[in-house]
Amino acid sequence: MNVEELLEKYTSGAMDFSGVDLSEANLSGVKLSGVNLSHANLSVANLSGANLSGADLSHAKLNVARLSGVNLSNAILNHCCLNVANLIRADLSRAQMRGALLVRAELIRAELSRADLFEADLKGADLREATLRHAHLRHANLSEAILKGTSLAGANLEMANFNAADLSRADLSSTNLREAELKQVNLSQANLSGADLSGANLRWADLNGADLSWTDLSNAKLSGASLIGADLSNANLTNASLVHANLSQAKLIKAEWIGADLTSAILTGAKLYSTPRFGLKTDALVCEWVDLSPEGDRTIIQRFDIEDVRDFFNETPPTICIVVDAALESEANFALAGAYYHIAQEYQLCKQPPSIEVSRRRTVITFRVDSDDTLLPTACMAILPFRDAANTQKNIYTMVDTIGKEDISLLDLNTLQRAKQLVAPIQEAIVQAKAIRQVKRNLELAAKINFFKAATQTILTNSSGQTLIVHHNPNFGKRFINAADHVNFLADLSNDSPTPTLPPMNTVIDFVKTFHYVNE
Repeated sequence: MNVEELLEKYTSGAMDFSGVDLSEANLSGVKLSGVNLSHANLSVANLSGANLSGADLSHAKLNVARLSGVNLSNAILNHCCLNVANLIRADLSRAQMRGALLVRAELIRAELSRADLFEADLKGADLREATLRHAHLRHANLSEAILKGTSLAGANLEMANFNAADLSRADLSSTNLREAELKQVNLSQANLSGADLSGANLRWADLNGADLSWTDLSNAKLSGASLIGADLSNANLTNASLVHANLSQAKLIKAEWIGADLTSAILTGAKLYSTPRFGLKTDALVCEWVDLSPEGDRTIIQRFDIEDVRDFFNETPPTICIVVDAALESEANFALAGAYYHIAQEYQLCKQPPSIEVSRRRTVITFRVDSDDTLLPTACMAILPFRDAANTQKNIYTMVDTIGKEDISLLDLNTLQRAKQLVAPIQEAIVQAKAIRQVKRNLELAAKINFFKAATQTILTNSSGQTLIVHHNPNFGKRFINAADHVNFLADLSNDSPTPTLPPMNTVIDFVKTFHYVNE
């Protein structure tokens, strides 16, 4: 069948031309929307500017065909062979191309939004400035493909192969790249904000200047990757491998990377404001200085000697541990949750709920904080629901205030200065705690429950692993055998508890001395 016969039959209403052989035929500009050309041979044919919208070309052969400007929107091209085909500016929006072969095809500026390319082979294809928004490319092969400036926003690229592909300046925002193969890929200046790259292989990838903000890179493999100047703010790098990665001047503000492996990585000039500095593997880490300013504008710089780096990237999260000498019951649990909810509304440092462990005799409430200098003020607020709050707050303030009044000959200047800097935040926290107690009804209700009247001890752990018991109620751990002792104990509850003793001053000094501070 020649072209004239096909067009004549199509005009008369025929639609089924499956298996037809039109290799090398000239079909440029023809209108064959909805036609059935499945299993047809159209290799080397000229279909430039043709309208084949909604056509069925499944299993058809279009190798080296000319399809520039063709309209294949909503067409069916499953398992179609389009190797080395010219599809420049073609419209393939919403096309079904599952398992299609497009090896070294030219798809420059082609429209492929919402196209289904599941398991398609696009090895070496040229997709410069093409549009693939919300396209389905799961398990697709795009190794060595050129996707420079391509828009893939919202696309499903799960387990796709981009090995050695060029995705520079591409828009991959909000894409699904879970467990994708991206080894040696060029993603420089690409937009990957909000993308899911969990478990992806990005070994030796070029991510210089890429936008990876809010990206999920948990368990990703980034060994040897170059991330110079990349924006990783708010990114999730939990358990990521960054061995030998270059993160020079990367923006890691508020990133989460506990469990990340930074062995032999380069971190000089990275922006690390509000980024955890524990739970990391940092052997042979190269880092001359980091930027700890909130805006990443280098107003707060921390410089290091070689031996200081390991201490800075410590392995111990600063924590506040409140041990309550009573088991947490349902009523108290409800009141505790309400109390901490209202505290969090007023005090940002308690925004993260605590972890709670309950045994038959005791309850352990643990808060994790981001830095050593917030430990003491936050402890003043964390103890607020309990009867021991006033004594704990008084202890904390007295300890720090006493350091500031110590003979300067007994202290190094840095420790003295640190203690003086802590006084004001502690005072502010205590004043704010009193104000919260007066206006929050949940705290009044909690005060009437026996759990909150129980004896407590508050233990702080700083980032160097040093611990300090800031309050230990003398009644903590006491149990009563006879009724007389129990009556006396209840009398204690109606009055102030016995005055607690302060920890030894040298212990307090050592605790504050081992804080990790920023050199301003």
